Amino acid sequence: MSPEPPTVLRCAGRTVARYTTRPGPAPHHSPRPYLHPVTTLAGRPVSEAVPEDHPHHLGVGVAVPDLAGHNFWGGRTFVRGRGPVELDNHGVQRHDGFTLRDPDGFVEELSWTAGGERLLREYRTVAATALTGTAWALDLTFSLTNVSGRDLSIGSPATNGRPGAAYGGFFWRAPKEAAAPAVFGSGAAGGGPDADGEDAVHGAAADWVALAGEGWTLVFAGATARTREDPWFVRAAEYPGVGSSLARDRRLQVAAGGTVVRQVVTVVADGRLDRDEAAALVRKAVTS
Repeated sequence: MSPEPPTVLRCAGRTVARYTTRPGPAPHHSPRPYLHPVTTLAGRPVSEAVPEDHPHHLGVGVAVPDLAGHNFWGGRTFVRGRGPVELDNHGVQRHDGFTLRDPDGFVEELSWTAGGERLLREYRTVAATALTGTAWALDLTFSLTNVSGRDLSIGSPATNGRPGAAYGGFFWRAPKEAAAPAVFGSGAAGGGPDADGEDAVHGAAADWVALAGEGWTLVFAGATARTREDPWFVRAAEYPGVGSSLARDRRLQVAAGGTVVRQVVTVVADGRLDRDEAAALVRKAVTS
């Protein structure tokens, strides 16, 4: 991949994100398109890329640590019985082109390749919508179709033997600050008590989860019934990040020609929202 200028995403007349389609080569990164920086309407950064603690974290995007044994996440690969291991198994998400591009969003086609083989075709839709004078929503939908001609499966460190590490799918790396962000979530999908704290929210299939930092709040919501079934992967104390878990207890099977679709809508707000404010903005974002 050769670097090219980022695509600008605008909302309410302001630049709120930049999208890098062809990042330059970097060791152990599993090159892939990503959004960064993402900001609030007031211009406060709410994403991070290539941080010192996890240099393979690239802003906001889609990544999986194990697709048929290939690493599309970056960094080391968790191997059962061995732990994290540096392997020469990194795949590439190649930007093939935009099928639609407007100031407030785009539709992109990508190829997920490894070892010279195209495994998945992805259609990614990204859209920015204004909610209030201090909040906007980022809608990210990805559709992964198995074009390899054989059955594939998606795994995670959890399915490979590392408890609590079922990351893979949508992922948002937030900026690390002096204090860890507050974490809270809605009731579990299908009904259940509200949750507070990283331990309570991590691994839950909640309707939405929130990170509240220094002058900003991110609220992540599954926008379809199938997306809401995926548990959330949440980190706050070690580093701030939220993602989906496509493979928590078992590998996600993707038959030849089969397609996996997920949609996550993220409220990006200035200030620290409380639970009621977060819930109200999620309702507006998901139905708008």
